[in-house]
Amino acid sequence: MPAGIRFGASACQVCGRWPGGPVCAPCLQTFVPPEGHAPSVADGAISTIVTAVDYGYPWDRLITRFKFSGDCGLAPALAAVLASAAGLGQLAARCDLVVPIPLSLDRLAQRGYNQSWELARRLVGWHPTLRGKGRPLAMTRRGGLPDQHTLNRRQRLDNLDRAFAVAPQFVKGLRGAHVMLVDDVVTTGATLQKAAHALLAAGATSVSAAVLARTP
Repeated sequence: MPAGIRFGASACQVCGRWPGGPVCAPCLQTFVPPEGHAPSVADGAISTIVTAVDYGYPWDRLITRFKFSGDCGLAPALAAVLASAAGLGQLAARCDLVVPIPLSLDRLAQRGYNQSWELARRLVGWHPTLRGKGRPLAMTRRGGLPDQHTLNRRQRLDNLDRAFAVAPQFVKGLRGAHVMLVDDVVTTGATLQKAAHALLAAGATSVSAAVLARTP
């Protein structure tokens, strides 16, 4: 957890310890890998992917509640886990802009918030080298497409063709920039790759990614 970050008194949502929430220190010690995940060198449009935890117990439950059940109160605790990921400091040091994976307008209206931006905006607020670099509206996403988590890799790639675009008002600021994408879960990497392609086509020099959880 970043130094100085404190959460209000509540029960830990993993073990029920009071006060300990949203995720108590013993649960963090138990379920966050002490050595962290080594950053992976990605194929394709993304240079490096940094992840914090595996998408398994208890993170799968917490992320599902955060993402699909309107529990935005989990965002600070989950963002703190991402902030502690091995390699995040190196990404932040060379990052010019922080861009969340966008939701379509209909999905955003349904959910009420973009979970990727809820993670990203806390990284931007906590990390000294990321302050002022958040761009929550830099990308748009076409609506009317199936949920990625229901599809296999080939279907995910087909589903995402032309799904992402850079908002015209942000194109100038992307030229020559290193962009760090932020998302909650990476499975096949299809979403990150397609978003990165759009950013590179708009003029970004390179794209990396910081993701809370990866599927084992």
